[in-house]
Amino acid sequence: MDFFASLSNMSVVLAGIAAGYLANKLGILGGEMDRKLTKLILTITMPAMTLGAVATSEELPDLATLAGILEAAAAFYIIGFALAALLPRLLGGTAEQKSVWRFALCFSNVGFIGIPVCTAFLGEGAMLYAVILTLPFNLISYSMGPVILTGGMKNFDARKMFLTPTVVSSFLALVMTLLRLRPPRVVGECLEFVGDMTVPMSLLIIGSLLTATSFRQVLSSPRLWSLAAVRLVAMPMLLGLALRPLHLEAMAVNVTVLQMAMPVAANGSMLAMEYGGDVESMAQATFLTTVCAMVTVPLIATVLLV
Repeated sequence: MDFFASLSNMSVVLAGIAAGYLANKLGILGGEMDRKLTKLILTITMPAMTLGAVATSEELPDLATLAGILEAAAAFYIIGFALAALLPRLLGGTAEQKSVWRFALCFSNVGFIGIPVCTAFLGEGAMLYAVILTLPFNLISYSMGPVILTGGMKNFDARKMFLTPTVVSSFLALVMTLLRLRPPRVVGECLEFVGDMTVPMSLLIIGSLLTATSFRQVLSSPRLWSLAAVRLVAMPMLLGLALRPLHLEAMAVNVTVLQMAMPVAANGSMLAMEYGGDVESMAQATFLTTVCAMVTVPLIATVLLV
């Protein structure tokens, strides 16, 4: 496993966050601009990225391979949701902070960081496996994520949540994969081009949101450090143990374990802003786990990958 390849990918991510932080300090980002960019990502660029990844893939997996990946994904989310139901009570904090801890335990950054890291460690063959794992992530995080971050369903229309562009595009991408449907090549390339804007804009927004954060407060918070230890170390180890008796393809296991070892999902900050969650705590958890992942991801890869 290449420690420096992982370090390079993490450094690029941190550079994007730092650029967003600087842009806010210079008066370019912040406030209404952050909200508009968030809406742009959730409505246009994220759906385009999801569909484009499948539409431009060189080769779609057969049904047996796809079933194995989805089986690993099921174990992934069972562990995440089980810990999210138990640990926030132990971590403590306000009701809004506990909602952030739940989201952080349920959803890791499988797309923005996970895909390039999996490719760096496992080669180009891991790309499609990683992309397929983002489909259930998009379906679950963009439908259930707002519910988790706000602590209930009372303020939401279920039909509206499940008909958001990100959820609909993820469902279509999964159907395309199952039925092996492809649009014309030029359509896929157009979707991919628009979707490529998602990652840098998301990182800029996270960086902008961090301007309201006290770094001393982040680094001195036992709750955040405990959350980071569970998210980055304990959870991938639990998943690795859970996948052993399933006898899945090695690539499916390796990609799923690496994805579990990723930091908190970057879309949490955008969803918190969009739906009224604790934006500051979400940004703090995202920042700390992203920094720590520069060290923990290579270690997890060395110890757990088969």
